[in-house]
Amino acid sequence: MHLSSSNITIVVPRRGINDEGLGKKHALHRLVSAATTDYVWLQDDDILLPPAAFTEDSATSVRRSDGNIISNVENKINLDFLPEGHRSSSPDLLILPLRMQSEHAHPSLLERLQIAEYAAIQQLTIQSAQKGKAVLCSGANLIVRRSRWLESYPDLHPEIPSGDDMFLLESFKRRGLKIAVLDDPQFTAIVRPQTSWSSFFKQRMRWAGKAPKYTDPDILRCGAMVLLLNLLQIICPLVLLVKFPLEFRLIRQRDASVRFSTALLLELLYPFYMLLSLLGGLFRIRRW
Repeated sequence: MHLSSSNITIVVPRRGINDEGLGKKHALHRLVSAATTDYVWLQDDDILLPPAAFTEDSATSVRRSDGNIISNVENKINLDFLPEGHRSSSPDLLILPLRMQSEHAHPSLLERLQIAEYAAIQQLTIQSAQKGKAVLCSGANLIVRRSRWLESYPDLHPEIPSGDDMFLLESFKRRGLKIAVLDDPQFTAIVRPQTSWSSFFKQRMRWAGKAPKYTDPDILRCGAMVLLLNLLQIICPLVLLVKFPLEFRLIRQRDASVRFSTALLLELLYPFYMLLSLLGGLFRIRRW
């Protein structure tokens, strides 16, 4: 479903829609192609957006905006990126923030670990993009110039069932397009953690399975550094004394509610479930 407003079209590929059996990337292409605005705002259908910004029609599953949130985005773009009013200065890809939050008053241990990990991922996403070395982005909350997205569609690896966002990021970086960040609480979307270990590992293996297709030097260097540090931690646990303070700071910069004990437990467990997810993800490639 998509709903046009002003110069931005909201694009929400719905889960469970067959879309000719060709998957999410085909659905995205169909929806983005049908839009007529310069920009499309890509959103997953399971995210929660700022209160009063959008409403969901239960009968049609259409996400509607009162227009204020889009006006706010456009004003922010004009203020932050177009100081002289030149359209050519506007970003081709705009990364918007995400925050993981449980729907339970007392999150489970698994949920707390994911919330801490996601905070670190989000802070790395924002910081790397602000430095002009973007290594992560999420299609759950992303604004992109429609024409540029369509030009990049062949680079999205339709043979792989996920990764439209990361492959899009790689394509934009390779083509020298402008990537920016709109790190503003009013545009933060909420994502939910996985509620079972089974779904958690399936998600992580799906993420890890895309890694062999990455070609961007910044992404490859970041991935290699993360892998190396975690292998070193398994070999020599004392590495934790250097690694943990840095990563705890990264987590707390994005989500101050994460407790020290949760972050420490994540740090102890992460190398093992990262390797398990990586091996499982590589095994999945054989079925693609």
